[in-house]
Amino acid sequence: MSEIKDDPEDSSRRDMLRTTGAAMAIGLAASSGALVTPASAQGADPTSAAARNTGHLGGRLQGVQHFGLTVQNMERAFEFYTQVLGGTEVFRHGDFQGDAVQNTLLADQEIRAHELAVNPRTIGVPDLRGGAQRLDVRFVQFDNVVIELLQYRDSDQPMGSPHSFAEPVHNMSPAFPRMMHICFYVRDDVDFNKFITDLEAESARRGMTQVRANRTIRVSTEEQRRAAPENTHTNKVTVAPSDGWELIYCKGPEGEQLEFVKALGPVKQRFADALSARRRTVGSAQ
Repeated sequence: MSEIKDDPEDSSRRDMLRTTGAAMAIGLAASSGALVTPASAQGADPTSAAARNTGHLGGRLQGVQHFGLTVQNMERAFEFYTQVLGGTEVFRHGDFQGDAVQNTLLADQEIRAHELAVNPRTIGVPDLRGGAQRLDVRFVQFDNVVIELLQYRDSDQPMGSPHSFAEPVHNMSPAFPRMMHICFYVRDDVDFNKFITDLEAESARRGMTQVRANRTIRVSTEEQRRAAPENTHTNKVTVAPSDGWELIYCKGPEGEQLEFVKALGPVKQRFADALSARRRTVGSAQ
């Protein structure tokens, strides 16, 4: 999955996925003149560094570089995202500690602990500053985005250990505010239902029993979920403006929320149109 091909359909797919709902908002702002900058109003080249540095914040971005996922078991997560889903390791780095990294990553939580008058550890703040805990990271490349795996561990635990510093959250409902998910884009010609069947089977073979996809029919036990017909794996949306959207929700090996989607027909065109509007507005170099 990490190989980038020159096939026009693949290029179109990658282009479409770079856009989000924010692109529509930016396009609307542009139509009202919100993106007119002093530099462009004076006839300066809108693609110059000077124009960008005084213009709209959206014009200073290249897109989403990566999503980060804090894991309990680094080796298990890495195996899933590389060997099961086919991502390619970019690099790994670790044993991060010290004052600068503590301040960069955790200052807001230390302030929060001070406001609550509690030990920072009680709200999940590790001691990277003093070195009692360490941080390791691994970057995994997919076609159009990178996933960063992070693990906070006690200093006496080796890199890749299944033992994290903090207790994992057990209730992972996507309805919780601040909850996020990682969404993977399934190729148009792939049998979506079979993909989910194979994903669950391959994950189970590796002992990743938390990798479980929801079904479109009502089930109340794990046995009923497993016994559901394969054609109940995929939710196919037929109502505009999401018509052509196909999706399933699935938990990953760390209990993280995953989504797998196809965007076909009308909804695919809407994303493509939004991306075109963004490029015209922001002047993104592709």
